[in-house]
Amino acid sequence: MSTSTAPRRYELVLPPGWVRIPLREGTKEALESVLFSHMGQVPEGIPRDDAMRFRLDMRRQLEKQARAARRNGGLDLYLPALPRGGIFLMASFIVAEMPIGQGHAVPPHAVIDQLTDEGVRDGTATKVDVAGAPALRRDYRSIPDEEELRSAPEAVQQAALPTRRVDYVLPVADDPGRWISINFSTPGDGDIDSEFTDVLVELFDAVVGTFKWSYE
Repeated sequence: MSTSTAPRRYELVLPPGWVRIPLREGTKEALESVLFSHMGQVPEGIPRDDAMRFRLDMRRQLEKQARAARRNGGLDLYLPALPRGGIFLMASFIVAEMPIGQGHAVPPHAVIDQLTDEGVRDGTATKVDVAGAPALRRDYRSIPDEEELRSAPEAVQQAALPTRRVDYVLPVADDPGRWISINFSTPGDGDIDSEFTDVLVELFDAVVGTFKWSYE
């Protein structure tokens, strides 16, 4: 952080079974020791003969997700590592640095007002409070473009699912000009407007409600 009074890190209370994967350093070790140690279980319905392939596919997907998140300024990736009721939840969220202001001390309310005015396509943008500071919450749907999918490889087509997304944008406390985002994504149960998907969004909102800065 750029000032002596700025927080050294942030803290979150995670739901049972969720894990944190650091993206700036120690990513590989975290995936090995924290996440893959829980992968002795596979979802119900997957034959025993396919269990190894499932674990390998899951590992490749998570490594790819971590690399992409790091390239986009990601600090930490959060994932559900254990199945709930025999089902692996398809959900994740990323805490990332944002290039807002480029180091200039723009008043937080001005940034939030501008982002709210810009809104989000086919969704909502709402002013909220996170850790005692003004923040923005964006809730929207991401639908794959059918034209682009037709020319994409088959593997990409199979992986391209409609997703429900919720983003929070907030300033770093006592560090003018620095911002972070907390970005959640889930295909839910296949219906991004279902009650099940809404429950996952509510769970993420509850996690963000525990967010706080630490000066230790």
